[in-house]
Amino acid sequence: MKILIVSVNRSRRPAAVMPYGACVAAQAALGAGHETRLLDLMFEGDPAGALERVCREFRPDVAGFSLRNIDNNDLRNPVSYPAEAAALITAARRTCGARIVLGGAAAALMPEALLRRTGADWCVLGDAAAVFPRFLAVLAAGGAPLSVPGVCALVNGGFAANPPVLSHAGGAGLFPEFGRWLNLRAYARQMSAAPLKTKLGCPFGCSYCTYPVLEGKAYRLCRPEAALAAVRALAAAGVRDIEFVDNVFNSPYAHAMELCGLLAESRTGARFHTMELNPEFTDGPLLAAMGRAGFAGIGITAESADDGVLAALGKNYNSAHLERAALAVEAQRIPCMWVFMLGGPGETRSTVERTLEFARRRVRPSDAVFFNAGVRLYPGTALEAAARREGSLTMPQAEMLEPVFYTSPGMDKEWLLAALAAAVRENMNFIGADSLQLPFLSGLYGLAHFAGVKQPLWKHTRLLRRGLRGLGINT
Repeated sequence: MKILIVSVNRSRRPAAVMPYGACVAAQAALGAGHETRLLDLMFEGDPAGALERVCREFRPDVAGFSLRNIDNNDLRNPVSYPAEAAALITAARRTCGARIVLGGAAAALMPEALLRRTGADWCVLGDAAAVFPRFLAVLAAGGAPLSVPGVCALVNGGFAANPPVLSHAGGAGLFPEFGRWLNLRAYARQMSAAPLKTKLGCPFGCSYCTYPVLEGKAYRLCRPEAALAAVRALAAAGVRDIEFVDNVFNSPYAHAMELCGLLAESRTGARFHTMELNPEFTDGPLLAAMGRAGFAGIGITAESADDGVLAALGKNYNSAHLERAALAVEAQRIPCMWVFMLGGPGETRSTVERTLEFARRRVRPSDAVFFNAGVRLYPGTALEAAARREGSLTMPQAEMLEPVFYTSPGMDKEWLLAALAAAVRENMNFIGADSLQLPFLSGLYGLAHFAGVKQPLWKHTRLLRRGLRGLGINT
């Protein structure tokens, strides 16, 4: 069959992100013998027009729409994306007779609501590399797609789903040929790193997190040698920045250490990044190994510096782990961004102040700190169930497609936003969600690339904020 994969995401705030999931689906379809194209809408000025043009020229039998995000996860300035996806699907139906299937992380979170909102025929859940080829094979043979594990649809007004069966191990399907599917130069001009995963699954119990829902609770690890081969292929294609987008990079600890050792020995010339270090497993030996491997930027997802809030979030670490991680970071030269999420369960004024105090005291002034306020609620998470028990969430799950956020009943939301804004004003290495919505961010990345600035751009947060403030722009 002819298969068209459409990457719907066009958001470049704060930066353009390569569509990893769409490339995995396209690679899987191609590997199964189908004629496959990928339409990436990231840089299209007229996305509907581009889609209609490809549909007329290619005449696909199946059009798969990859949905990365449901919304922008911003409490103060929420932006929802399903309406755009629905309009694109309408344009595809108007132009060709392709059957429509949804995929991607967003689709797996709320498949029924998105099927109803977009009018798509099916939704594919689970590992795209495993499920999508089986779905296409059954469809090509005239069979019933709902017989395939991981496929769901609306049938006679009701929602029918065949639960996915997760593959046993991460393999070659984790490493698509990005150069085959994407305009790598366009992404390079936006200082975008190529994403790589070395594992699927998440064994942790964070109350708000969707990874166990999307990927299962057990790790499925790829061999570090396979990840190294993918790195070498990207480097040979001219990619200089590679980001490991595992839900947690440094767990299992031994797996991360082995990969770092191989990267250090290989000397590919690539720069590496990850924004997903778990504080419990962040120590001196790990960061030293990452330094030798060529990591140019790391992120620690701390969320809070208060033990009570961390426990309520279901975290596996406490404030002592954060202190140890901060000491380890201080001993290395790798730029680090710390990420905090304020307003979660158990949050009060004193716990917020404790987190802000940690950021002022323990984060190097040369490093960046990102704060988000409020916790996006998703169906199927422990925090959704807790919010319903305490009465702060009453809407049905079908209506949660529009952004809905949790803030602790013990937290004055207006005070929280004001306190966060004041902290960002006073500390030039602090960033709030408002900074990510600045309309000139994409142009700033382009200018930085033209000027030869190396990633990560956020390591220049203090300099950039001071410069913008000098121009009268308050970030």
